[in-house]
Amino acid sequence: MSNTPLQLDLLPLATWFKLENQKLIIAGPCGAETEDQVLETAKGIAANGKVNLFRAGVWKPRSRPGSFEGKGEEALKWLNRVQKETGLLVTVEVANKEHVELALKYGVDVLWIGARTTVNPFSVQEIADALKGVDIPVFVKNPVNADLALWIGALERMNRSGIKKLGAIHRGFHTTMHTQYRNSPMWELAIELKTSCPALPIICDPSHIAGRRDLLQEIAQRALDLDMDGLMIETHRNPDHALSDAAQQLTPHELNKLLEKLVIREPAIGNSDFAKLLFTLREVIDEIDQEMIQSFARRMQVVERIGEFKKEHGVTILQIERWLEVIRTRTEAGIYLGLDKDLIVELCQLLHKASIRKQTEVMLMNTDLKK
Repeated sequence: MSNTPLQLDLLPLATWFKLENQKLIIAGPCGAETEDQVLETAKGIAANGKVNLFRAGVWKPRSRPGSFEGKGEEALKWLNRVQKETGLLVTVEVANKEHVELALKYGVDVLWIGARTTVNPFSVQEIADALKGVDIPVFVKNPVNADLALWIGALERMNRSGIKKLGAIHRGFHTTMHTQYRNSPMWELAIELKTSCPALPIICDPSHIAGRRDLLQEIAQRALDLDMDGLMIETHRNPDHALSDAAQQLTPHELNKLLEKLVIREPAIGNSDFAKLLFTLREVIDEIDQEMIQSFARRMQVVERIGEFKKEHGVTILQIERWLEVIRTRTEAGIYLGLDKDLIVELCQLLHKASIRKQTEVMLMNTDLKK
């Protein structure tokens, strides 16, 4: 991704809602299944007094037909009762123009675009066009796969349609690697998005990252520690009998316990002694980073010389035995010094990739391939 800041015309999250706890909390069932289920869940959530928005899937994009695909317009009437009987604002996912029109007809307070829709610019543009001239908050979930450009593109389309109450939802990314999570958090992508547009509110959906309720507390706390603006947590009156995503939903009581345990930290503090110490420590970090950059530069100079030497003697760029040795010895050294193994491996892989690229450039110099 380019380092160019993302240019979005946004209104601060604090102007959308009254946030007493300074964090936006969204909760509700994965799917609106019956009127009783929706109302009982909503009343349980409202009784906690910690939730700002009630969510419910009205249209459920399922991979295969025959599974629960939502109740559509009928469920929107249930959400009207939630608004009237609990005072909670309501939010639903929309995937096309018809969804938008129906949600607006029934007075839905906030819309969100789901991960499966974000991947399709045509669908996103259709929604954006349907929202022109409408003053309503919209959240955009990250696409299923780790494609930051698609996420940004969807946000830009919404903003260009006139949506200024605009935010992102980080719900994790599909990966072929086996992990404990349903979707890999890949926190670095959410951080990169926030870096490119600091004014953009980003909330986290721990439910879809975790895929199981026992991981929700850990993920929710991690999101707040990364200064995300809120959480969207799936909550059902009887999660084990939910028609979709049963394993990742909480009861309203369990939700309340989770929220009570969360620690909300401040991004900054006014204490002068704290500020001075933090400044000093950051200066040390700056010096270390500068030393690392200089070391990397020297390393690349040696890599270039190695590339020239290999070229002169007709030797291949990749030396697999050497690469395996580097991984092994650097990992052992890092672990001995108390560093995380994955950090060392990722760093070695980045350096190796840069080394291969540099040596390839050397090999192509003054050859027919360079032309």
